Amino acid sequence: MTLLIAGVAAFIGLHLIPYFATGFRTGLVAKIGVAGYRGFFAVAVLASMAAIIFGWRSTLPEIIFNPPTWGFHITPLFVLFGFILFFASQAPTNIKRMIRHPQMTGILLWSVGHLAANGEDRSVVLFGSFALWSVLAIFGANRRDKVWQKPEKQPIVKDIVTVAIGLAVYALTIYFHEAVIGVRPMP
Repeated sequence: MTLLIAGVAAFIGLHLIPYFATGFRTGLVAKIGVAGYRGFFAVAVLASMAAIIFGWRSTLPEIIFNPPTWGFHITPLFVLFGFILFFASQAPTNIKRMIRHPQMTGILLWSVGHLAANGEDRSVVLFGSFALWSVLAIFGANRRDKVWQKPEKQPIVKDIVTVAIGLAVYALTIYFHEAVIGVRPMP
């Protein structure tokens, strides 16, 4: 469990820097340059993700609560919407006109969906932390960016492409989930 907690803390800590530690980021960029910062950030994120995966797989789960019987059935839907919103944040879409922070909203849906189906300690640590992070990131981004400037309207084809990408990545994730994570995602 220690490796899982360390990986989650590192991953979330790194991703909160742009919102709550802008001075630290600016100072680091001044010392090692933009490319150095991006390289350090990428390596640190990959290391934290590896710690999360290995920490998850090495933790023997202990039940904290019994999830509702319907929880397992809503998880795939929440995760699907989470994937679509995640990819909507990476391109000009009309989804970004409706949701200010689609990426973090998608992570929140992914997290809540998983918490609805999993009541063991490692799930609460991972998905509870990611849910908290997404809320903190939304708060931090709103504080940093102030007034929301809605993007311009986009052709509907961009939304269709975004949904198709989200569906494709979702399908691949379902297919490889058990091999990578060690948990079967569907009944």
